[in-house]
Amino acid sequence: MKTVCLLSLLFVACSGIIIKNGEVQDWWETSILYQIYPRSFADSDGDGIGDLNGITSKLEYIKELGVGAVWLSPIFKSPMVDFGYDIANFYEIHHEYGTMEDFEALLKKANELDIKVVLDLVPNHTSNESVWFQEALNGNEKYYNYFVWEDGIIDENGNRQPPNNWLSHFRGSAWEYKEEVGKYYLHQFAVGQPDLNYRNQDVVDEMKNIIRFWLGKGIAGFRVDAVNCLYEADKNLYGGKYPDEPLSGRLDVDSESHDYLQHIHTKDHNDTYYMVYQWRDVFDEFKAIDGLTRAMMTEVYASIQDVVRYFGEGDLKGAQIPFNFDLITDVDASSSAADIKRAVDKFLTYKPVDQTANWVVGNHDNSRMATRYGASLVDGINMLVLLLPGVAVTYMGEEIGLEDGYVSWEDTVDPSGCNTNDPIKYVESSRDPERTPFHWNPEKNAGFSTADKTWLPMAEGYETLNVEVQKASERSHLKVYKALSDLRQENTFRYGRYESLALNQDIFVFKRWLNDVIYLVVVNMRDVEHNIDLTYFENVSGNVAVSIRSVNSPKNEGDTFDAKSLPVVGFEGLVLKVV
Repeated sequence: MKTVCLLSLLFVACSGIIIKNGEVQDWWETSILYQIYPRSFADSDGDGIGDLNGITSKLEYIKELGVGAVWLSPIFKSPMVDFGYDIANFYEIHHEYGTMEDFEALLKKANELDIKVVLDLVPNHTSNESVWFQEALNGNEKYYNYFVWEDGIIDENGNRQPPNNWLSHFRGSAWEYKEEVGKYYLHQFAVGQPDLNYRNQDVVDEMKNIIRFWLGKGIAGFRVDAVNCLYEADKNLYGGKYPDEPLSGRLDVDSESHDYLQHIHTKDHNDTYYMVYQWRDVFDEFKAIDGLTRAMMTEVYASIQDVVRYFGEGDLKGAQIPFNFDLITDVDASSSAADIKRAVDKFLTYKPVDQTANWVVGNHDNSRMATRYGASLVDGINMLVLLLPGVAVTYMGEEIGLEDGYVSWEDTVDPSGCNTNDPIKYVESSRDPERTPFHWNPEKNAGFSTADKTWLPMAEGYETLNVEVQKASERSHLKVYKALSDLRQENTFRYGRYESLALNQDIFVFKRWLNDVIYLVVVNMRDVEHNIDLTYFENVSGNVAVSIRSVNSPKNEGDTFDAKSLPVVGFEGLVLKVV
């Protein structure tokens, strides 16, 4: 019997499952998920573009952060119209990033360091340079049916017009005419990104085979891009023609903007959820073989009710991590403590009680956390992400407070910005500022590359805002982040309960406790001093001791204060333990 038990425990440990106090947590529940935008992380060959070997060379740094899994934005063969989100071949590595051998070397090194690797799955569309699309143009019926085609409309002047009013995320019509076919194809994103037709079983099977291919390579899961755009309305229900979408009524956008319409026929279609549930079955095929969970993260900007449907339905399992973007979309530097509490509590309220929460404050599509919240709040916001109950997601650079870079109109390459054709207002749409290269040291190009010109310009201030300087500093965002990463491994943060209060307009506090161990996390959203009473929380009395403090805090670790009267300076972040 002892032998059986030992073997069972060994199997569980090798599967990445942690057992403490009789509770089971899988690897993805205990990990920090670190997003890497490969083009901007580390350039190993001096061409000004980040690559796989560059990532491999920095895995020890990632391990030092306490990260358990890295998610790589797309690395597949692509003409780079949308910098990898237009995939020409889902089974090949893009040459600028390296080779399949380079990827396998990255996987091997990551496994040695016990770091899981998660890739980006882009299922909604492919590239117009893919073999599939080219075969469709050449009259191959199988591949013609991989895409969404529709006849145009002839207007009163005899001119051909798109089938309906659907708009692209990147401005203008979502339809593009192809003379070879005599029809329009749907592209919800760039013209070079034709949408795939998920009402075709061949497409469904193809995507499942892509998933199997990469899971078979040894990755630990996928982050699924733009998943709520998979299905469009079934035109057979509308007399054989795709219906127009209603106007949004927004007065702050023009008629070419995606936000000009309500996307009731092109987003959040009911069939989408069941497609995700089918993918989860494929993920679980692999777990059944070796016991290791393959995790799915879904990217959806939608109502909270729609987001949480991706967890599953009844006995149907979906994504373990439907990304929670509320700390991006709902709050920023202007928000009050009550706003923060509402944003945090929203996901916890709507998610199924038996599912795990997750916290995201930045990614390659949104202005960086330090820019949106301000440099003074970097530590406080990282305290939320790493110490709230659930999965912590960090976009590369958030650990050092990396800010958006300035990218001129001439240097702008993001189609979202370029398609505005506006040298002034492009900055409102471009995603280039949050994609500028990572800051490693004060040397040329912040140590990112030896090239004379990098694919995007370096952000200003890298001479002082970089990893090397923060490692050497007595106090820095990086050292605060590492301390938080260590602390989140304690049982109180893995298994403990949660409660929060907005003590006033500026101060948000949450409590994590397990049995008689109690921590309080205090974040002051304003540059205003306060004296606060923490005994509003049940079972908080006596003194509290400083465990971690933000770089702008005048306090020292180990300092104790009366819980009824805690002085808090402007923008201060504190992790306190009741003693």
